[in-house]
Amino acid sequence: MPAATRTDSELASVLRMSVMRLARRLRAHRLDSGLSLTQLAALATLERHGAMSPGDLAEHEKVQPPSITRVLALLESRGLTTRAQHPTDGRQQIVTLTKQGKALLSEDRRKRTAWLARQLTLLSAEERALLRAAAPVLERLGQL
Repeated sequence: MPAATRTDSELASVLRMSVMRLARRLRAHRLDSGLSLTQLAALATLERHGAMSPGDLAEHEKVQPPSITRVLALLESRGLTTRAQHPTDGRQQIVTLTKQGKALLSEDRRKRTAWLARQLTLLSAEERALLRAAAPVLERLGQL
């Protein structure tokens, strides 16, 4: 069916399947760090939002506090995060991303971006132009 005649529901279905397939392929090309997607997501959240308490991190990641405690124990044992006492509330701890954690995220992104850039070279100039035009819309859709 031509794109111009697709209903919103049909468009949603095609987008969902395409995005899922692309996400699967990107996951397959991630850095072989031995970290789970949950652990990588926790690192990325710390990078994006800065140091925070384990409870705040659990809330950001939509997981239970005991789960984030296990994630943080592993990340800390690998030197990817550190924990310190909160400067004004001695009952709380603050989790911070280390230089090693930042480097791991950077290398993981570099590897997946390089793979995707290679895939883009297989597309026609017109297809790449369409993707350039659609990228801001897809970004906005992901933020709704």
